[in-house]
Amino acid sequence: MRLDKFLCDCSDLTRSLAGKLIRQGEVMVDGIVVKQPAFHINEGSQIEFDGAILTLDQRHRYFMLHKPQGYVCSNDDPDHPTVFFLMDEPAMGKLHVVGRLDLDTTGLVLVTDDGQWSHRITSPRHECAKTYHVWLADPVSPDAIALFAEGVLLRSETEKTRSAQLVLLGEREAQLTIHEGKYHQVKRMFAAIGNKVVGLHRECVGTLALDSALAEGEYRELTAAEVAQF
Repeated sequence: MRLDKFLCDCSDLTRSLAGKLIRQGEVMVDGIVVKQPAFHINEGSQIEFDGAILTLDQRHRYFMLHKPQGYVCSNDDPDHPTVFFLMDEPAMGKLHVVGRLDLDTTGLVLVTDDGQWSHRITSPRHECAKTYHVWLADPVSPDAIALFAEGVLLRSETEKTRSAQLVLLGEREAQLTIHEGKYHQVKRMFAAIGNKVVGLHRECVGTLALDSALAEGEYRELTAAEVAQF
């Protein structure tokens, strides 16, 4: 593989900018500065650029992040900081959030550069569970447990939600597990029964729970076993 193509594949650089940086001596191959963009690298070659080591066998990356309020789950936003402001990884532009959380929602966010893995989590066909801790403005009736299990009709929708599991934790506090990802779904489900969500925190995606050791704004790589859950 050409050195400039490899550099593009492992970074946010365009082909022309990668070539320019290589010619300027910014890239090393196996510890030696190489200034030819067309230089052919082999399997096992070690490329150093911008303080990071990149290799041809570089694998996909998977992270969990504890999202605070006030951050958006996108790669770029003109009005608010994104969750990527909280991360420091090479080739940040290749990473994306797996299933977004609202600006005011906290909790577990998954980040990866593996599109197929991401699809297995977000596709409605796979019915990957998402569990939330919910705080409400008004007391929640025990009747809501059966209503959510049967599915509720959201405003502007023609079909009920899929069955959801509601556990009451207090008069105005609950845990809700849903198996789809409609827009603002948790907030709209409680609005459909005449209540309002005042606090929302995602605890789990599938069987993967937010690491209790992560403070808000912190992140870590997923283990191989955690990645394999999906």
